[in-house]
Amino acid sequence: MIAAAYFALMSVVLIGMAIAGVLPAAMSLQAMVTAAGLIGLFVALFASGVHVGAALLAMAFTCGIVLTDRPFWLFAGDVLWSPSTSFVFVAVPLFLLMGELMLRTGLSERLYRALGLWFGRLPGGLLHTNIASCAVFSAVAGSSVATAATMGSVALPYFEKSRYPQRLVLGSLAAGGALGNLIPPGITFIIYGLITETSVGDLYLAAIGPSILVVIAFTVVILHKSRGTRSAGGDAELIGIPTRGERLASLLDLLPTGLLILLVLGTIYAGIATPTESAALGVVGALCMALGARRLTLPILRESLVATARVTSMIGLILLGAFMLNYVLSSAGITQALSSALASLPLPPWGVMLAIIGFYLAMGTFMEGISMIVTTVPLLFPVVVALGYDPIWFGVVVTMLVEIAMISPPDGTVLYVLQGMRKRPGPITDVFAGVLPFMTAYIACVLVLLVVPGIATWLPNALR
Repeated sequence: MIAAAYFALMSVVLIGMAIAGVLPAAMSLQAMVTAAGLIGLFVALFASGVHVGAALLAMAFTCGIVLTDRPFWLFAGDVLWSPSTSFVFVAVPLFLLMGELMLRTGLSERLYRALGLWFGRLPGGLLHTNIASCAVFSAVAGSSVATAATMGSVALPYFEKSRYPQRLVLGSLAAGGALGNLIPPGITFIIYGLITETSVGDLYLAAIGPSILVVIAFTVVILHKSRGTRSAGGDAELIGIPTRGERLASLLDLLPTGLLILLVLGTIYAGIATPTESAALGVVGALCMALGARRLTLPILRESLVATARVTSMIGLILLGAFMLNYVLSSAGITQALSSALASLPLPPWGVMLAIIGFYLAMGTFMEGISMIVTTVPLLFPVVVALGYDPIWFGVVVTMLVEIAMISPPDGTVLYVLQGMRKRPGPITDVFAGVLPFMTAYIACVLVLLVVPGIATWLPNALR
């Protein structure tokens, strides 16, 4: 239903733009109908379960045959070679490997237990621990799926005998997982910087303010939802009543993660290392800490490497397919036509931005986050810059919208990760219902950022 609605909407928009004469004269009605048909083909491929990367490559070759006279085999090699050899992209598998090592060597479990001792006495204590532990882990992992999977595997056993509604528990973990790409060093920022040639370091700086804003919003949601659910004493029966000494001793369990954050982000912000180099330092740091804790074994190392290779291959295939498709569309003039059409709409800049935000929210209900970035940013980035918006600010907004897509029913990746990890049987609608309040809060934060862009731009501007 969503795919059909999307196809119909895009067809109406294309034909309407043709009638209004907004598109360049070189683009005939036949070309626009062809473009609408290609959009329908992509939606059909996506809805049928074809892998996103394969669907993008199929679309690229189809567009190359239909829209251009140049044989695709003459340019495919050059187009695919450039992004695959980018030094920036090397950071993606390194950050993934760091998160895998933390998960399999028990460092994440120590993190959750330590934070639980500090937040457990609050109303809704362990729900706050879910958000806090995901936020801290995100500062190392850089991936929403990795954050949700890691902290979900650690947190869910604590709630087995609790009185918390499963919907609220799963919703808080999904919301925490949605911080994975927003909090530096998020992988989405690397991909956005690669596509738009924007400084990844400035993107990381710009994400700090919005990250704090989203965490505060999630905290407010938990305080509201946990009223009457837990006693004022918090979760003493689940984690015990820690003494002051136990709390202070728990800080030692936070030390490994804290050192990794300092190693990764500290070297980036200090200008000592690039994001790729800092990711490599983070992997070395995780290996050293696992060895020091006597948790690193050859099977664990092998499992971490295999999982990292699997996810990296998936992301790489999507990126290569998107780069090929974007090149063909740009060569056919569709990219320039769309930019011209949006820029000439009889709306103020904020109205166009609201339309773009609504477009991403709608697309997020049925499309994976990285796919959204690589297929839409090359089209919309020139429009946003022409409207006078800061490219750094737009990168943060797009990343937030991608994170919302990761927790948007019915196709949010994080939601299905948590559903697969549940110990108590239940329908996927439990996860959908539980995440909706947090998703609403996240959207509100995007609108706040639209009204007050300085939340994202003040820090990069101050440090330039």
